[in-house]
Amino acid sequence: MNETDILDARGLLCPLPVLKIRKRLKGLGTEALLQVETDDPAALVDVPHFCTEQGHVVISSEEVDFPHQRWVIRKG
Repeated sequence: MNETDILDARGLLCPLPVLKIRKRLKGLGTEALLQVETDDPAALVDVPHFCTEQGHVVISSEEVDFPHQRWVIRKG
C-alpha cells in the first residue's frame, strides 16, 4: 500500500494550486498518492485538466465544505 503525501493548497488562487501540485508530484515516485486540499473554485476545472494533461489520475475528489475540495491524485 502506498503512503499518501498531503498538500494543503487552501488559500491559494489559480494557478498556484496546480503549480504546487506539479512541484510536489515531481518529488514523488510513480504510483505515489497525493492528497490535496484546495478552496479555489477554479481548481474544480484546473486540477482534473492538469492531471489529464500530465498523465496523473484523480482517484477521488470530494467537496468537504464548499469551496473546500479534497483530491486524491495518483502520480502517473
